[in-house]
Amino acid sequence: MVKLKKIINLLTCFSFLYFVPAVSMAKPMPDSFADLVDELMPSVVNISTTQNIKENMGIVTIPSFPPNSPFEEFYKDFFGDNMGALRGQPTERKATSLGSGFIIDETGYVVTNNHVIDGADKITVILSDDTAVDAKLVGRDKKTDIALLKIETKTPLKAVKFGDSDTARVGDWVLAIGNPFGLGGTVTAGIISARARDIHAGPYDNFLQTDASINRGNSGGPMFNVNGEVIGINAAIFSTNGGSMGIGFAIPSNIANWVIESLRKDGHIKRGWIGVSIQSNTEEIAETLGMKKPIGAVIADIDKDGPAYNAGIQAGDVIIEFDGKEIDSMRRLPLVVAETLIGKNVGVSVWRKGVKKDLTIKVAEMPEEATDATKITSTSDTTDDNSNGIIDEFGINVTPINPDIIAKYRLPETAMGVVITAVKRGGQGIEKGLRPGDVITEVNQKAVKSAADIRKQIKSAQKAGKKSVLMLVDGGDGLRFIALKID
Repeated sequence: MVKLKKIINLLTCFSFLYFVPAVSMAKPMPDSFADLVDELMPSVVNISTTQNIKENMGIVTIPSFPPNSPFEEFYKDFFGDNMGALRGQPTERKATSLGSGFIIDETGYVVTNNHVIDGADKITVILSDDTAVDAKLVGRDKKTDIALLKIETKTPLKAVKFGDSDTARVGDWVLAIGNPFGLGGTVTAGIISARARDIHAGPYDNFLQTDASINRGNSGGPMFNVNGEVIGINAAIFSTNGGSMGIGFAIPSNIANWVIESLRKDGHIKRGWIGVSIQSNTEEIAETLGMKKPIGAVIADIDKDGPAYNAGIQAGDVIIEFDGKEIDSMRRLPLVVAETLIGKNVGVSVWRKGVKKDLTIKVAEMPEEATDATKITSTSDTTDDNSNGIIDEFGINVTPINPDIIAKYRLPETAMGVVITAVKRGGQGIEKGLRPGDVITEVNQKAVKSAADIRKQIKSAQKAGKKSVLMLVDGGDGLRFIALKID
């Protein structure tokens, strides 16, 4: 009987172990970051900049006094160094700013933000042992807000390594080390709160968001993972009072890495370029194009001197793959193209009129003035009493292009299509940002020259069971596609 009870107890114990649910394999929170901080702190530096600013305070009448007059001394005591400026003479003052940075090479290369050193006449790097060293600007990139410096010092330097920001997950622990408010060597800890944030800071926004405390002066400092690898460069905060509110943003290391290498090699950035204007795909646009889901980047306009035009890419195409990389959203394309080797022939997959088409494009170098920013349309609540060509479904009036219309709306002589002359309040058109003077050039990728042409395309789409039609509109915001419902 005793043996039987022992056997039963053992079986109960084993069954309990068997049915215990699997424990998550997530990394536990460290007991302390102290050992990691000791290792990383010597690689983080403070950045101090000085800028000479010329001022002219305008002419103020100041009496002339005899040399060594007590009145002359009184004015000097009161106005100080601004005496010359007050008499209309240009004067200079020094403006200083503080930021953070980190060493990436034992030979003296230091990374920081471009906005930390922008306009500086003198840049000083202050090492963790308080050694101050003059720094030389190697190169900078305004579009990603990254700058590369070089210092020469006899002090041994310790460099940090970049990690893979693509493997960083929301919820992972991170450390920020920097120089907030001039308090050098400050460490804060938190987690990655979100990925791929677009804060409209530039055309390549893809920030990591963190709740690690980041304040003024942290800019340019590193964001470390628990392995001591740099996975981000702290660059911006969201704040209503100028201080930390638990929302900070860092440039991912996988974007920063190739920018830094390019600056190190050439002193400037060489980005790939294909010469297109793009916009986001939407549920409505995808439906009109016969796509199951709104992926890719919609081509709104093409530079006729650019690589895309020569490769046969057309307005209305949706780029869904570039150089073997899936383009899941519009924001992905500029990043992928920019990092592509200049002169490389790459495969491009586009969605065109219901089918996938494969093309080859030779990537060129981005001109200095070119950007990859997507144009944002705005709405307008204006109307016109011209009732020529009413399209009730869209809440707009249109008219064919003629010399009088070209003059009235200041259109180019080569304008083709129909012109919107009125937009109904509360209609679809005004919700989509259509305005009088906009030119509708295509509907469902068919050229239109009259209101009848538009109605024909609406009926054709209705017969095909579509819920929307796709219009190509040329206006103040440039060429853009707009999907309008017809059901």
